[in-house]
Amino acid sequence: MVIVTLVSIRLLGVVVARAILGLAWPIFIGQLAVMAFVFIDTLLTGHATAADLAAMGVGASVYASVFVSLTGVLNALNPIIGQHFGARRHPEVGASFVQGLWLALLLSAVGMPVLALPQLWLHFVDAPSDVAALVTSYLRIVSLALPAALLFRALYAFNTAVSLPKVVMGLQLAGLALKLVLSWLLIFGFLGLPRLGVIGAGLATLIVFWGMFLAGLVVLRLHAPYQGFKIQVARPTWVSLKEQLHLGIPMGLSSGLENTSFTLMTLLVAPLGTDVLGGHQIVSNLTALAYQAPLAVSLATATLTAQAIGAGDPRRARATAFTGIGICVGLASLTASTVWTMRDSVVALYTTDAAVAAVALSLIGYFAGFHVFDALQGATAAVLRAYRVAIVPVVIYALALWGPGLIGGYLVAFRPVLGEPRGVQGMWLMLALALMLTATALVAFYVWFLRAQPLLPRVAVAGTRRRQPAAR
Repeated sequence: MVIVTLVSIRLLGVVVARAILGLAWPIFIGQLAVMAFVFIDTLLTGHATAADLAAMGVGASVYASVFVSLTGVLNALNPIIGQHFGARRHPEVGASFVQGLWLALLLSAVGMPVLALPQLWLHFVDAPSDVAALVTSYLRIVSLALPAALLFRALYAFNTAVSLPKVVMGLQLAGLALKLVLSWLLIFGFLGLPRLGVIGAGLATLIVFWGMFLAGLVVLRLHAPYQGFKIQVARPTWVSLKEQLHLGIPMGLSSGLENTSFTLMTLLVAPLGTDVLGGHQIVSNLTALAYQAPLAVSLATATLTAQAIGAGDPRRARATAFTGIGICVGLASLTASTVWTMRDSVVALYTTDAAVAAVALSLIGYFAGFHVFDALQGATAAVLRAYRVAIVPVVIYALALWGPGLIGGYLVAFRPVLGEPRGVQGMWLMLALALMLTATALVAFYVWFLRAQPLLPRVAVAGTRRRQPAAR
């Protein structure tokens, strides 16, 4: 009997792993396509003028900060729709998606003024007047793209939650191709078009995001798998929006805490000099790229876990969660060891400056531990959100990332706390330790959570008359 049980568990693990990877790879490719949007604009404006390139750097950073913060709120759609889909409540799937579109428009009303009125904060950046003028024009244009980007994000969450990520991947790849052509034409003014520089990049972004969203609506209308969800135009309802905000606001705060920890670390190390900042930026960029694979697996894991919760199958939910977490840690370990082994070649891809390269190489060791714990905490937090547990991760992030991470990092970097001040290495050391604490706390809480509420997967299903747990 024991042997039969062990074999069944092993087979379930194999089936779950295949399902996770099958859902993760289209998500991964789509993420890379979207990341390439900014890469293309940065590369092309770099061949326009120095002012265009500088404006692109400032404008893209501001837009990304606003978009990522608001996207965190929209990510609540994934567990909500995933649970409905797992429970085969298809009309509720469609209704939640429509309310998610209204939420995207509501969030757009919050974010658009920040982008469209940069004169309220741009003077704090202390940019040259020509760069400030270009940043203003760029942000006003992309402010009009923000509603489309958030509406498309709702579409993305919906498709992922119902295990149809290839549809979104196709739209993202098509958007990347269109973005490349439009940015090339509008930045440099080919085919008789005016040479617009960074403003052309903004116009290309505006056209591409609205094109992607409208194309997505056409696919929803015509593609057979969507017909059963009964997607219909409906007015916004406060009950549904409140449900999404109740889960989404803590998720958005978690995303904000993660992003600001990196942003503030960059600002703190900036006074250490150009070489140090350059080396730090290399490893930061490497970290962002390396995280895309665990992130895709985390999203796939959370989706399938939410579906199992909705189906009332706690055994499959736990198996999916632990399998996905294991895959993330395995991928991160493989990436970290590969980067460490090939560190000289990897850094050489970024720079030929010996001083910058020396700083980057001194941080690679911290990157290795950082990346593994980052993957572990990201996967565990995603699983908890599948159970609609959102507040506990926020508290853990705030205590660990802003405590030992930022405050501790500043002290170790610039004060004789652990011997002589360690500079940028001290910042990376403490942020890696903070991520280790974060991952440990999240895993410990998840294990306790399963033991304390073994029946939760049977009742944590939105849209039923059964008891619904509040987001924690």
